[in-house]
Amino acid sequence: MTTWKPLPPRRGDRPDPKPVAASLDRLARRFGVTDAASLTTVFNRWPDVVGPAVAAHTRPLSPTRGVLVVAVDDPAWATQLKYLGASVVERFAELVGGVAITRLEARVLLGRHICGGRTTIVQYLTC
Repeated sequence: MTTWKPLPPRRGDRPDPKPVAASLDRLARRFGVTDAASLTTVFNRWPDVVGPAVAAHTRPLSPTRGVLVVAVDDPAWATQLKYLGASVVERFAELVGGVAITRLEARVLLGRHICGGRTTIVQYLTC
C-alpha cells in the first residue's frame, strides 16, 4: 500500500487561502481605520455615540483619511453635526482607541429619507 502525498505545486498555483479577518483589516486601513473591528464599531455604535434623536436623522457612510462622511436628511442636522463634531470624534476615540477619525463631514440626502438606518442614496448636497 502506498502513502498519499500531495502533488508538488505547479507553476502559477495560487498561495494558500488567507484568513478573511486579515483581508478586512487591510481594507479597513485603506479607509484610515486601524482594523475591521474598529470600522464595525463606527457603524454599529453610531446611535450610542450621537444619541437616538440625532441617529434617527443621520447615518455614517464612510471613513476616509480621517474624515467620517455622514448622511443627514435635512440641512439642520448637518448644522447639528458641526456642533457635535468634536465630541463625536472624542467618543469614538474612547470606544475604539485606534480609530483615526479626526472630523465629520455632513452630506444632505436629496429626495431620500433615512429610515431604520437604511437608505438608498442617489444624490448629496455637501455642507
